[in-house]
Amino acid sequence: MNAPGKTTQEIRPSTRHSAAVRPVIAQLDDKAWQVDAAVAWAQSARFPQRLSKEAFYASAYPLMFLSRRMEERMMELFQKGYVKGTVALGVGNEAVAVGMAMPLRPDRDVVSFMHRSLVAHLLFGMTPREMFCQYMANADSPTHGREGNVHHGCAAKRRFPMISHLGKMLSLVVGGTWAARHHGEDVFGLTVIGDGGSSTGEFHEALNLASVHRVPVLFLIENNHYAFSTPTTMQYHCRRLSDRAVGYGIEGRTIDGTDAWTVYSAVYEALEAMHAEPGPRLLECMTLRLYGHAAYDKGDYVPAEKMAQWRQSDPLPAARRNLQELCGYSDEQIATLENRVEEEIQTAIGAALPSPRPDPHAQSWTAFAPAAAQRVEPFGAPRLKNGEAVTKALDYLLQRNPRAFVMGLDVGRYGSAFKTCKGLIDRFGPERVIDMPLCESGLVGFALGASQVGGRPIIEFQFADFSTETASQLGLNAGTWYYRSGNPAPLLLRLPCGGGLTMGAFHSGEFEGLWSRFVGLKLLYPATAQETFEALLAGFYDPNPCLVFEHKQLYWSKSGPVAFDGDLAAIWRPRRYREGTDITLVAFGAMVHEALAAADKTSRSLDIWNPFVLQPMELEPIMQSVQKTGRLLVVQECGTTQGLGDLVISRITREAFLAFKAPPCLLAAPDVPIPFAPELEAYYRPNGEKILAAAEELMQ
Repeated sequence: MNAPGKTTQEIRPSTRHSAAVRPVIAQLDDKAWQVDAAVAWAQSARFPQRLSKEAFYASAYPLMFLSRRMEERMMELFQKGYVKGTVALGVGNEAVAVGMAMPLRPDRDVVSFMHRSLVAHLLFGMTPREMFCQYMANADSPTHGREGNVHHGCAAKRRFPMISHLGKMLSLVVGGTWAARHHGEDVFGLTVIGDGGSSTGEFHEALNLASVHRVPVLFLIENNHYAFSTPTTMQYHCRRLSDRAVGYGIEGRTIDGTDAWTVYSAVYEALEAMHAEPGPRLLECMTLRLYGHAAYDKGDYVPAEKMAQWRQSDPLPAARRNLQELCGYSDEQIATLENRVEEEIQTAIGAALPSPRPDPHAQSWTAFAPAAAQRVEPFGAPRLKNGEAVTKALDYLLQRNPRAFVMGLDVGRYGSAFKTCKGLIDRFGPERVIDMPLCESGLVGFALGASQVGGRPIIEFQFADFSTETASQLGLNAGTWYYRSGNPAPLLLRLPCGGGLTMGAFHSGEFEGLWSRFVGLKLLYPATAQETFEALLAGFYDPNPCLVFEHKQLYWSKSGPVAFDGDLAAIWRPRRYREGTDITLVAFGAMVHEALAAADKTSRSLDIWNPFVLQPMELEPIMQSVQKTGRLLVVQECGTTQGLGDLVISRITREAFLAFKAPPCLLAAPDVPIPFAPELEAYYRPNGEKILAAAEELMQ
């Protein structure tokens, strides 16, 4: 629409307008200005094309103005109760947001933006209406009201949704970019972090990963001088955050983030450099935050004189001046453009406000992506040790899935800590059996990002104990990924676990109880070679993050036949080892074999089970056993409060209370760390003798 009182003819471009900006001016002359038209114009010159300075500002200023006014309107809507949560304004950061996003290629390059990057999301495909709906948390929001107002993206289009645990998004972009390039795509990555977030461990893990593996990711730091209320003088002691780049053998640069053209040029030059020589770059943009951290924060910790200086450096008026001086726009034309932006914002708000509230009954209340029933090629072996079953399963998966890769510490030439990867690097090469730096959280993020572009990662932790390093990345990011983004996250994670090898604390834990408390993770705990092979295949082909607990003591001490018929769906069930009538005995991991040994030494008739799938746990067959025996004994290796025995007892008691002839019993280790000395460890762990004693007590 035209501005009130004006006609199209009155704002036609003069001969001063260069050919580069005429298409934008034509938007004013020939039709109502629309965001999608401005975005399309900006996208017409993505890398390797490059906009002239005039053409850049002709496209950048309307988008910067749009971002500013959208956020100001969001604050108004928040104050009126329409916007939920809070509002983290990017006012003062528009130059960084538009400059970093314009050179990159939506649906191709891998990106993660921060909460002050509104215009970058628009440049990557969001509409203003979708953005308002997201902040209103209504039924038409891109996340259907499931995610916070800034925690959105489109994982299927490689725009990864944000997590508030700062630093966790960086390694995802490294993994996604690596995997896409590994599959032959010409792809770059851009990942954004604030000055405060650059102090987190995963910032450094991700930089190191990208540097070691020469992944072309641009790490962009939005340095607005405060991490919430904490000044940067209390955040780091180096002169510039870009100085950290030298520690990783990469180039770092600090620029004026209030100048949109400077940001655009620096990002473009980084892309050129990474195209010529793959590897990461670090770009620090000195930017502004003209309001508090969020709507609830007045920002009064910023000295008044400093804020006054910042307002003089506001990037929006500077961009407007460039639109006049470089592009030849008149005040009338700019006013008309701004009016049309206002009209489009009002239209977007008008379309978002009537959207219905989310209906809880229409929601899917599961964190698991649905798994399609499928069959794969059968496999058989007359006799394998559990450790050999691991190797055979990994060989099977790598051979049949070109996008599968194994990653972890010492999995390459050394063959992994327990030799379960021995020989794989010779068959599949170092690009598919990959020795990684010691950074467990970064590795899970790398794998999660790779999974979003078609990679099929298999992660081995040296010890299950070290998986605790990944609590946020695995438990809160990967586990919730499908629920938050709608995109599956197929990860297979292997956890060598358990005691019996006199390795003491930090090398002997199981931690299945810990990981079961996070939603969206599937857990399998095999006890035999057959189960080990099946668990790895089931976990690999499932579309969710799957953790397979492999008891270290069983790797080379137990063996048996493997006869897998190829039916993946049939794997997900409890396992029964012996049928009995006196006691239902449930055991995990190595305790299965202790239970079987005990059964051989007693006249009591034991019905021995392993739930096998610990999450989601199916207990119906075991409940039926309890209804037959009337007695339940659960045996776990870890401490009483650390494992899943209490959960098994609780659930079965609720469902089959009247069937009990005696109170259920949990046999577990003491609630202390696993001791080191062989005598202490032997006393600590349940064994066949203790199982027999518990069974006799239960019978009496």
